[in-house]
Amino acid sequence: MPKAVLLLSGGLDSTLAAILLRRQGVEVLAVTFLTHFGCDITDSSSCSRDPFPAARRFGFQVKLAHLADKFIQIVKDPKYGHGKNMNPCIDCRILMLREAKELMHMVGAQFVATGEVLGQRPMSQRRECFPLMDREAGLEGLVLRPLSALALRPTVPELKGWVDRSRLCGIVGRSRKPQMALAEAFGLTDYPSPAGGCLLTEPGYSYRLRELLQHNPEPSMRELHMLRVGRHFRLSPRVKAVVGRNKEENARLQELYQPREDYLLRAEGCAGPLVVLLGEASQADVLAAASLCARYCDHRHLGQVLIRVQPPGQREPFLLTVAPATAEQLEALRVQAPQGRPKGAGLRAL
Repeated sequence: MPKAVLLLSGGLDSTLAAILLRRQGVEVLAVTFLTHFGCDITDSSSCSRDPFPAARRFGFQVKLAHLADKFIQIVKDPKYGHGKNMNPCIDCRILMLREAKELMHMVGAQFVATGEVLGQRPMSQRRECFPLMDREAGLEGLVLRPLSALALRPTVPELKGWVDRSRLCGIVGRSRKPQMALAEAFGLTDYPSPAGGCLLTEPGYSYRLRELLQHNPEPSMRELHMLRVGRHFRLSPRVKAVVGRNKEENARLQELYQPREDYLLRAEGCAGPLVVLLGEASQADVLAAASLCARYCDHRHLGQVLIRVQPPGQREPFLLTVAPATAEQLEALRVQAPQGRPKGAGLRAL
């Protein structure tokens, strides 16, 4: 029985690829890569879903693997560039294929498969990209794309008869109707709606990430997670304030807050946001963060607001009375893409 390592997001396309191979008797070991930026089963913004129920039903195995720092490096400096935002799609795919190649050798598989569809994604699923990525990963001829195989040149698994090419598909383009029809034919009903991809394709998140890397080229995982929460304000080159927008974000900020490293601010005597102050903050930075906290609390209509400040370490909290930040101050400090900025502008600055 031939064996394949399959790149599996848990989305519809990769699940269909696994089913197509299983229906031909190929043993499938699916690997789902985790990246901190979505497009994996850990992320609600992802284009994926928990792959284990489908794996149990259709008879394939799933392995989880984290790309960790290897992925961070290609986000910062991708050989083949970013897409419209911070997405290094080609380099990302090459990295995943390289990891799959290592796993292929470890488990005695003969080839690698993916759920990619020719022409579906504008950066990495073009006809000329597939052979480039396969070659860069050291897998030339050994990557089978079952959903688009009939529209592509035959691969080694097809030429050697490990799979029957005539039983594969020739899907091309962005329409999901062929995949949905195939899913219906296979009895696959529980699959996620198509999504835009990982967080790195989102303009707002990408702008925050770019701004963080400009001030700190080696951010921690905590700083990367913090980019997804609240309003962000750059107070100085090494100091940033993150302001919660609702109860859920306050709870998430509380989880990410490090008592030994961060200031934590909240309004005294009224409802309002948590504010986490990151970096080696000066007295002026603390005052600015307190004004931001006052601006978004329920007492913001007052001329002065009492703010409770918990400094880092074992020091006692103290109270500050500050005026809420003005609209002009917010505009000057907020980390956000300028209005009217063309999508993807300035990406090469990194």
